[in-house]
Amino acid sequence: MQEKRTHPRVSIGLAVSCEVKDGPTISGHGKDISLGGMFIEASEIPAFGTAVTVVARLPGIPSDSRLPAVVRWNGTGGFGVQFGLLGARDTHAITRLMKG
Repeated sequence: MQEKRTHPRVSIGLAVSCEVKDGPTISGHGKDISLGGMFIEASEIPAFGTAVTVVARLPGIPSDSRLPAVVRWNGTGGFGVQFGLLGARDTHAITRLMKG
């Protein structure tokens, strides 16, 4: 299988919630992250193409980040999201995570 990701991902353990417009908030755990997206382990799996807002406390930021995203992959046990336009603060925090 050919890797389609533009950005490499790093493993994380991050509690997240995903807000779905006109739907339930989904609780889960971010398992990996990059500037392009995140894999979220969860028992509720939104449909492919669903717009979500990922709410998470990124390391180094004292308040929750609200990351716009779209579900690009789903399967048993979790789903992958592609981030939309991120703010400078969130981009910086994710870049720091990528550097270890």
